[in-house]
Amino acid sequence: MSALHFTVTFLLLTLLLEVNKAKSQSFIGVNYGQVADNLPSPAATSKLLQSTSIQKVRLYGSDAAMIKALASTGIGIVIGTANGDIPALASDSNFAKNWVDTNEVAYYPASKIILINVGNEVIMSGDNNLISQLLPAMQNVKNALDAASLGDKVKVSTVHSMTLLKQSEPPSSGSFDPAYGDMLKGVLAFNNATGSPFAINPYPFFAYRSDPRPETLAFCLFQPNSGRLDGNTKINYMNMFDAQVDAVRSALDAMGFKNVEIVVAETGWPYKGDSDEVGASIENAKAYNGNLIAHLRSMVGTPLMPGKSVDTYLFALYDENLKSGPTSERSFGLYRSPISP
Repeated sequence: MSALHFTVTFLLLTLLLEVNKAKSQSFIGVNYGQVADNLPSPAATSKLLQSTSIQKVRLYGSDAAMIKALASTGIGIVIGTANGDIPALASDSNFAKNWVDTNEVAYYPASKIILINVGNEVIMSGDNNLISQLLPAMQNVKNALDAASLGDKVKVSTVHSMTLLKQSEPPSSGSFDPAYGDMLKGVLAFNNATGSPFAINPYPFFAYRSDPRPETLAFCLFQPNSGRLDGNTKINYMNMFDAQVDAVRSALDAMGFKNVEIVVAETGWPYKGDSDEVGASIENAKAYNGNLIAHLRSMVGTPLMPGKSVDTYLFALYDENLKSGPTSERSFGLYRSPISP
């Protein structure tokens, strides 16, 4: 791991230590991926998190050691079911009950689990069998929580890719792909009825990669720029994050779900990439993550959701050195693992 990467981690550490753990910081979370063989111990990770203003951690599964390590810290924990468990969760209420008993009830109340995500980006998976079973699986998990008297403490949702949107520019014209209409309406009706959030993964990095102009980079990094005017609302958007989140807000409103809250389940910027991965650099990672944190802390909100900050989980706590794909996939870590090369 280079000295420059250590500079990134030190800067982010400073930003996340600046403000104590006041309730106003509860909207800052972080993703804890585990596709790696060099991660610090759960105890060390818990200690690191407690030294920061991070108030929530999203796990992609339900790792027992990490859930136990976060016990009695007050840090909110998001856990997830594997996509492969969805058919059993959907068809067998006893399987759902056992899953909830094992992964939630067993740790209550010491570990503060606040949300269970049933699967990850299922609707965009292309697996029609899995897609059709997503909502029944969510309902069975919710029923199991209700039976354990935890339905009012733990929400149930799922996480969506931004490609679920058919249109996102300008933000006011945001709309979901009608190909997923019926399935999506069912999930949104569930979110609406249970008060659970609609979770999305916006990445301005990918928007810049497909439009690598200097003005686009500044727009993505919350840096000074002339903005982008939404001709319908006459709102001049000054950063890509707000534009992407408001496009989702518009899409939800257009479907009649104005009361469903949005959560940003993932967003981040890689500090390193392959030669063809434009924009992946230490300077840009520092700028995006640092300016995003400052933007969230300002509580200015987005133009369509002013005066509050959307719960946002930064991607990711550590690099995941066993991930496949381009170099950027292994280069999103905010903190350096002590045993990274």
